[in-house]
This record gives sequence, C-alpha cells and structure tokens, in this order.
Amino acid sequence: MPKKRNKVNPEDSRKVAEKNYETSDYQGHTQIEKGLAETHEQVSDDYFEGTIDQKRE
Repeated sequence: MPKKRNKVNPEDSRKVAEKNYETSDYQGHTQIEKGLAETHEQVSDDYFEGTIDQKRE
C-alpha cells in the first residue's frame, strides 16, 4: 500500500526556508523557533569544543 503524501503549501515552505536563527528563538513557541535554537546550541557546542587533533597547552 503506497504511503500518502501530505501536500505542502508552497507559501509555508517559503517561510521555513527564509527563516534564520535569532536570539529570540530561545524563547520561541513555534516548532521552527525551537528547532533553530536547538540546532544553534549544538553547532555552538561543537565549535567551541574544537577538534580531536587540537593542540593542548
């Protein structure tokens, strides 16, 4: 039995694609805001952690 595909409103897709992280997303209530805040936190953590071949002082 084939899966049903939900039709996506092109206007809704455009809104999601145009959204960028903003610091206010940490207090956001929408799924997009929460997702952007969580992704930003993960990237920030990885960036500050560095790489495994990083020199130690």
